[in-house]
Amino acid sequence: MKSARLLAAVSLAALVAACQPGTEAPATTADNPTVATVNGKAISRQLFDTYAQAVSGKAASELTDEQRQQALDNLIRAELIGAQAEKDGLTKTPDTAAMLELSRLNILQQEMSEKFLADKKATDQELRAEYETQVAALPKSEYKARHILVATQEFANSLIAQLDKGAKFETLAQRESLDSSKDNGGDVGWFTPDRMVPQFSAAVAALEKGQYTKAPVQTQYGWHVIRLDDMRDVQAPPFDAVKDRIDQIVQTKKFKAYADELLAAAKIEKKP
Repeated sequence: MKSARLLAAVSLAALVAACQPGTEAPATTADNPTVATVNGKAISRQLFDTYAQAVSGKAASELTDEQRQQALDNLIRAELIGAQAEKDGLTKTPDTAAMLELSRLNILQQEMSEKFLADKKATDQELRAEYETQVAALPKSEYKARHILVATQEFANSLIAQLDKGAKFETLAQRESLDSSKDNGGDVGWFTPDRMVPQFSAAVAALEKGQYTKAPVQTQYGWHVIRLDDMRDVQAPPFDAVKDRIDQIVQTKKFKAYADELLAAAKIEKKP
């Protein structure tokens, strides 16, 4: 039932592949026979296989007969709707034309990326070098803090005055904070500076363990009173644990370098 429901959904990528105007569908040949015709227009096996893969995540040969039939029915429905949309002139509206073009460019970029990188597998030396680059860019410390978020500077100052007189930070946070962390006494857990807005991170980094801010800290969310509960050094993950992610980064950089070469060689004129 889950697979059947999945096949009932028509994905954007599949619709683009099936219905995009100005793009020829794969021609039917002896090796790519017709699986259906819709008002005289042939739907090739290649188009059907691509559609089935897009909506199910499986090759058409891996689907049951019922699932393949449902996929074909949905592709026929998509073809009919697409043809009617073209007849109604929808492909000529600026928004639709722009979305279709962006979808076309996205698909072609993905295909070009796969072609370009097919014989450019990252070496272990490249992976190790990128790992060291990523580790060097990691924040050096992470912090555990609490905060109380309020709407005005004046109210934040009054809370600081209460803390100076011995009020318990957690109690004030539970009673006064506008942030959901109030339920945990203002505790926001462990975080690295890049995960918080700059003003918040800078204020935390300036504190000693156990200290709270003596002046309210303003961010786009309001006014904060912040206490640093703990801090520790950031531990880089072992190479083997992130090797796959590092490989993705290396491959992305290779394709970007190729795109940069195309950009440098192109004649481009930007209009104001």
